[in-house]
Amino acid sequence: MEQATQVTPEMLNEVLAAANEAQFMANNLWLLVATVLVFIMHLGFATLEAGLVQKKNVVNILFKNVMIVSIGLLTYYFVGFNLMYPGTNPGGFFGFAGFGLTPPDGGLTSAYGSYTYYTDFIFQGMFAATCCTIVSGAVAERIKLVPFLVFCTLFVTISYPITGMWKWGAGWLDAMGFYDFAGSTLVHSVGGWAALAGIILLGARKGKYSEKGIKPIPGHSMPLAAIGVFLLWFGWFGFNGGSVLSADPASVSLVFVTTSLAAAAGAIGAFVVSYIMFKSYDLSMVLNGILGGLVGITASADGVGIPSSIIIGLVAGILIPLSVTFFDRMKLDDPVGATSVHLVCGIWGTIAVAIFGNYGEGVGTLYAQLVGIAAIGAFTFTFSFAVFFLLKLVFGIRVTSEEEVKGLDVEEHDLSAYAFN
Repeated sequence: MEQATQVTPEMLNEVLAAANEAQFMANNLWLLVATVLVFIMHLGFATLEAGLVQKKNVVNILFKNVMIVSIGLLTYYFVGFNLMYPGTNPGGFFGFAGFGLTPPDGGLTSAYGSYTYYTDFIFQGMFAATCCTIVSGAVAERIKLVPFLVFCTLFVTISYPITGMWKWGAGWLDAMGFYDFAGSTLVHSVGGWAALAGIILLGARKGKYSEKGIKPIPGHSMPLAAIGVFLLWFGWFGFNGGSVLSADPASVSLVFVTTSLAAAAGAIGAFVVSYIMFKSYDLSMVLNGILGGLVGITASADGVGIPSSIIIGLVAGILIPLSVTFFDRMKLDDPVGATSVHLVCGIWGTIAVAIFGNYGEGVGTLYAQLVGIAAIGAFTFTFSFAVFFLLKLVFGIRVTSEEEVKGLDVEEHDLSAYAFN
């Protein structure tokens, strides 16, 4: 009869070390997969916006989306990452850990200890560019290219990281108990506030508003817009699922379910209300309803029940046609509905944390959520308005009437998106 092997403390330590290493590798791999999914969202934004603008401006909107990702990653590397995660001054308003990337102690382990420092950077970097992508659609078809790129550079370098630090970098809003899981406010409404500032200073597209009323300027390709929304929904699994910051099976799978159900409910809400309002089956409203549901659930995807996620998405979808109509009545021209999707539904999703969330005492209270919305909104809108205003004074931010009529593709890029233009 064989003698049983005696289990020693050394053997137990080896098994524990191997298990920890396997968990670290799983967490790190999932964060990298999520990074790829968030990257695909940029393709979704580009496709959606290209579909919702006129064909004479497609090259211009695609050019901006390409440049936004490139500018966003580089500026986030040079300044943004260490401005958003300074690692010092907990509970503060501002901190900065220096330029570039400096792995802790010369190693690769992140501050969270469950994935590498470089994985942390690239995942957060993909988020950073998203806020300016939101702006690009809202100011489409009449903004000059270079001033817009200058704005994006300053916005991703300074504004987005500072307000992000207030919560995700252990700043003063985090200490207060403000909660935003993956960025209904910190990413989406931030982009929405910046978009609103740009829209106000730019003015509407020619012919959009007149004494005769509001003239619809439809996008040139609904198939492209629909493909863009499905790509965004697909990428949102990484946007929200990756924000768990681990490969924990229970948490990630819950987030996948709440995210998808909110998106589906958003489509239904927008479908029903837009038909009641307009007596037509408006595809653009339903597509934006899906995005509204996704934005709305982003603040609380990890901490609400399944029925609550459906309610959050449904309300977000209902808000879409109401908000689009409101902005049109205010003569605030947004070709893709970005302010309705990202600003209005971002605010709703952040408030919904206090209504439906379950994060423990003092976290996600209505007071904390409202203070966070107001503070981030005030800072972001003021910063964006000031930058756009200065660019308007120095360079001008709007193309000429002739350029707008001919289209920005020919006037700014000497190129057409389609051979049959």
